[in-house]
Amino acid sequence: MDLEFTQEQTLLADSAARFMENNYDLPRRRERVASETGFSPELWGEMAELGWLGLRLPERFGGYDAGAVESVLVMEAAGKALAVEPIISTGVTGAVAISLGASEALGAEIGPYIVAGECRLALAQAEPRSRYALNRVETTAVKDGTGFRLNGHKAVALHAPSAHKLIVSARTAGDFSDANGITLFLVDADAAGLTKRSYPTVDGLRAAEIRLENVACEVVLGELDDGLALLRTIVDETQLALSAEAIGAMSHLLDATVEYAKTRKQFDRTIGSFQVIQHRLVDMYTALETARAMTYIAAAGADSGDARERHRLATTAKLKASQAAQLVGEDAVQIHGGMGMTEELDIGHYFKRVTMIAQTFGDADHQLKLLARLARG
Repeated sequence: MDLEFTQEQTLLADSAARFMENNYDLPRRRERVASETGFSPELWGEMAELGWLGLRLPERFGGYDAGAVESVLVMEAAGKALAVEPIISTGVTGAVAISLGASEALGAEIGPYIVAGECRLALAQAEPRSRYALNRVETTAVKDGTGFRLNGHKAVALHAPSAHKLIVSARTAGDFSDANGITLFLVDADAAGLTKRSYPTVDGLRAAEIRLENVACEVVLGELDDGLALLRTIVDETQLALSAEAIGAMSHLLDATVEYAKTRKQFDRTIGSFQVIQHRLVDMYTALETARAMTYIAAAGADSGDARERHRLATTAKLKASQAAQLVGEDAVQIHGGMGMTEELDIGHYFKRVTMIAQTFGDADHQLKLLARLARG
């Protein structure tokens, strides 16, 4: 497998890094987190102009037909800056859902709005009893004329408060945990009967609890009763983007901790001169680079036609990122001491974000179980 970046990919990574460096710091992040939307609409528009939101859309839908590697490079830069804009939910999750599940007419209609940043999407998949299992769906969709009526409760839908449309999984056949009988719907966020209870998450993002009460919807993504495979593909690529975001955040944690170890003194010596601190810094570096390599490998294989292998690679990448997030995050906080979790220092903010990423779509134990199941065939 060739892991060398092309010239275009290198330019994209450099451009994204410069953009984030010029537009993000902790004070500005605090302002955006505290704002009504929870992010900067102006910065969002500039990200759209840079083409980030259309990377995973095909050209026929107004996008740039780029691969998963490109979105990973953008999200690595976003993670290092601790960006709060809904890049993943729209530019990765939403774009992949539209790219693979929308009809030609729908894709041609909505694609340009996604690329321009004028249509934000969010995934409403998790439910109170679903835990991490994508097939555990209690929300129902009943046929009603040419469309469906949706009823149910979706939990912790990230970036849903600012989304224009929601990608909702619902059961059109079968029982609670059946693999078959799941369908994906594209639902207007302001549809009659849909209510959202918005709240901030511990890492500074926004999420919502969503109630669907007899919500009318006619837009089906993918095949009726056979949406689980599409949902798994969407989640696999979302996990790749989250892993890349974690890598960027962990890069900052490592750099900041190394710099702190060079300047903080104990017993008239810099703490970086103590062997135990050096060992911990090496462990942080090793965990980070292992997660980075696995994420790049998984991104390079994301566009292969082998769904099983794509799922295995994405799961492995998320596993390594989750394991590294715990080690790098905890060691960064501990080496900084009590000040590591203060609001004034950015270390605690990065630690909260990588911890949340590690839990999203399943913690390390869950990813290990998935890999064991895949190994058993």
